[in-house]
Amino acid sequence: MVKKRVTKASRRRLLFFGTISIGIIVYFIFSLAYYTTNIYHLQKEEKKLNQNLTALKADEKNLKTEIEKLKDPEYLARYARENYLYSKNGEIVIQLQKENKKITPVPQETNHAYAFFGGGVILLFIVGYVVRKSKAK
Repeated sequence: MVKKRVTKASRRRLLFFGTISIGIIVYFIFSLAYYTTNIYHLQKEEKKLNQNLTALKADEKNLKTEIEKLKDPEYLARYARENYLYSKNGEIVIQLQKENKKITPVPQETNHAYAFFGGGVILLFIVGYVVRKSKAK
């Protein structure tokens, strides 16, 4: 077999274009990872906002019905007696204690983007360490 001679110029071109190619590939991988995590967080936020929107629409509907009810003088008088302790002539108001509601803490959301990029950096260090060890042998 005949060996082909590799010239210094072809090695330099290979090193130059190889380095640029690897840089471009790494850039696209990190861009893909960044935009993927960004899309994930935006979808999560969109879901939360849609739930908030449906709750607000339900509240709006309830408030509109409450406005219509408050236009009725009999309902308004009964509402004032129940909520603000007003009474008719000759009535006695007895106030009962309301039950305390327990407040449950809302769990905190975690940011997975930092873990993802931190894991990638650690993986790069491990690969670099293994490559150095293999070259040293």
